[in-house]
Amino acid sequence: MSHIRSRKHTLAAQPLLSQSLFALAAVGLPLAAQAQSAEKTMSEVKVEAKANAEAPYKVEKVSSPKLTQPLLDTTQTITVIKKDVIQEQGASSIVEALRNTPGITLQLGENGNTSAGDTFQMRGFAAQSSIFVDGIRDLGAVTRDAFNVEQVEVAKGPAGADIGRGAASGYVNLVTKLPSREDATSATLGYDSGETKRGTVDMNRRFGDSGAFRINAMVQDGGVMGRKVIQKKSHALAPSIAWGLGSGTRLYLYSQHVRQDNTPDGGTPAVGVPSYYQAEDRLRTAPRVDRNNFYGYASDFAKVDADMVTAKIEHELGGKTTLTNTTRYGKTKMDRILTGVHSVTTSKTVKVDGKDVVVPLAQADWSVMRIRQSVLQENEILGNSTNIVSEFNTGAIGHTLSTGFELLSEEQFAPVRGGLGTAGNANLYQPNRDDALPGYAPALTGAFTKGRTRTAAVYAFDTIKLNAQWQLNGGLRVERYNTETTGATVQAATSPQTIPVGTVIGSRLEKSGKLVSWKAGALYKPAENGSIYLSFANSQTPPGSANFSLAASAGSVANPNMAPQKTTNAEFGTKWDVLEKKLALTAAVYRSENKNELTLEDAVSHTWSQLGKRRVEGVELGAVGQITPNWNITAGIATMNSKIIEGTTGSSAAGAATRWTPDLTATLWSSYKLGDQFTFGGGMRYSSEQKRNVDPKTPVIAGTQGIPSYFVADAMFSYKVNKNVSIQLNVYNLLDKFYLESLNNGGSRVVLGARRSGQVSANFTF
Repeated sequence: MSHIRSRKHTLAAQPLLSQSLFALAAVGLPLAAQAQSAEKTMSEVKVEAKANAEAPYKVEKVSSPKLTQPLLDTTQTITVIKKDVIQEQGASSIVEALRNTPGITLQLGENGNTSAGDTFQMRGFAAQSSIFVDGIRDLGAVTRDAFNVEQVEVAKGPAGADIGRGAASGYVNLVTKLPSREDATSATLGYDSGETKRGTVDMNRRFGDSGAFRINAMVQDGGVMGRKVIQKKSHALAPSIAWGLGSGTRLYLYSQHVRQDNTPDGGTPAVGVPSYYQAEDRLRTAPRVDRNNFYGYASDFAKVDADMVTAKIEHELGGKTTLTNTTRYGKTKMDRILTGVHSVTTSKTVKVDGKDVVVPLAQADWSVMRIRQSVLQENEILGNSTNIVSEFNTGAIGHTLSTGFELLSEEQFAPVRGGLGTAGNANLYQPNRDDALPGYAPALTGAFTKGRTRTAAVYAFDTIKLNAQWQLNGGLRVERYNTETTGATVQAATSPQTIPVGTVIGSRLEKSGKLVSWKAGALYKPAENGSIYLSFANSQTPPGSANFSLAASAGSVANPNMAPQKTTNAEFGTKWDVLEKKLALTAAVYRSENKNELTLEDAVSHTWSQLGKRRVEGVELGAVGQITPNWNITAGIATMNSKIIEGTTGSSAAGAATRWTPDLTATLWSSYKLGDQFTFGGGMRYSSEQKRNVDPKTPVIAGTQGIPSYFVADAMFSYKVNKNVSIQLNVYNLLDKFYLESLNNGGSRVVLGARRSGQVSANFTF
């Protein structure tokens, strides 16, 4: 029996258009009159963060009302990736956009399983459950497209006071494109080396005295460079409408609907890649497989439906006080059957004189195990966020107070599907997607897991301006949460058979609690365009935070008997706006510590303890903005020194590093405008080794030891044909470097970085 000890430290989719119109009408009509009746006028407040029109890469302030000060005076490392950068790079997904900030690494999954959706680490901690859209948590196992994103805001360091539970390393906030009082239309048509065709359109139109509507749409169909069988097909629609622009009351109604129909990619065997190790000589020195090999079956599929509807109202209460209320309903569904690969077979057993004898196989007959896996998952979210920001003085001291409350209900339903077929081994070097798959008849078994987390939170932040040089800031968030997991399993055949085969056995687990998160900082301004700061913050991650699913297993972090993991962060930094405030330079030293990590204390009695403690510390430097009127740049470099401070054995032993956490990462993108017609751009990204084997007592383990360091360079050229049309060419992996993009935890599967490839686009503006 396992024990736990906690110790203190010393779906069918409706047509997109009909869904959009129905959603906007249902939510918007009752509120439209209120917005139009506002008589007080003021300068328009746009949803997107304030930007410097002359420095297209740089913003002055993020979109969140909780962060009230300009980035220059915000005591935290925050990177903002604007749509201008995303378009220049020809990026289509949020993961591609995140390459513009250092310290983020991608994950593939555990052993034969492949992660679903955007899966990544930030500063050494998993961050895929800390993605937000306009300040409200986003859900679902989806690969997020960038077609409807104004900018991507990346806040680093524990951010429990800002967003609540589970923010150990920070969060990513996607800012939606919303209507403005400017008639404009833009469109892009693109084609790349993977034979992918992609088109996007963004149209904004005014109506009446204060209204506007905006429609963003996307369609994509094609393959993946270097993966001939993989196909990706998607389309999306994002309508929005606003009333009261330029007045004291502004109402925004918007929705987004995405459909994806893809061939899922389970990766390729890691045989032959750098740092691959096996005890068997033949396997250790074997050549790599062809990157185009597909180890799945023709019946593999991945379909995603993602819909959300949002209503946002902003109202000026007078006296420099603004009320903002945002309500959102969202639903996503992933339906996927995928084939992963695992161990390699290089021999067979035959009978010789009645005895089993192992006989080596010819390399052409080597095979790899295939593992069938199913994901059938629905997520729903209903949330409301109400915020008031007020500026006032108490004597000679200035205050900017941001306070509010949040209500959130998140659910995930995952029925179990059987009948996936009996997968035979695939030939290692010549796999066949049309191999027989006996028993393939997908059907629900009756088993399921359903998780739900409900959260109610109140918060307050205050920035205190003591004088022109000194500022203090602090924030506090108190939230109550309740996570409930219900499930059912289906009794299988056992001996002795105490429960009839096919009996559905129910289960229920629950965890409730209160979390208190805080942050505090002090800032000194030696000059009007610079700041030096020191800040502290924390966050807490209770069981079941990642997927609202609790588990009875003693060795699971989702066990309801576990205490929340607690992360603290200290950061000392400086920020400067130079070159007439068009270029922002930042530097910060940070240290994050995570306590209450689960470790196996006694392998004999199977006793697990929350005595683990991990530390990640480093330096991060950044530059973004305009060097000259024609030269723009965004760059960052970060070091991460990760170490287990308190632990037991293996990868959790004291002195071990953190998996997939490179010591050094760097990113750069820059463009130069030559005359009125030509723009040249280019960039690079670098990552030092990402270790899979982090046990300090075991120098070599079976499988790939980690992802070797890599350097990738990209280039861009744009020609403006006339005021309405430009042609753009992007070349990726310009030097055609071989590198691993991601690796599974077992070290047997990899996703290779794409070889040199190109994309040509035609951009239209009217």
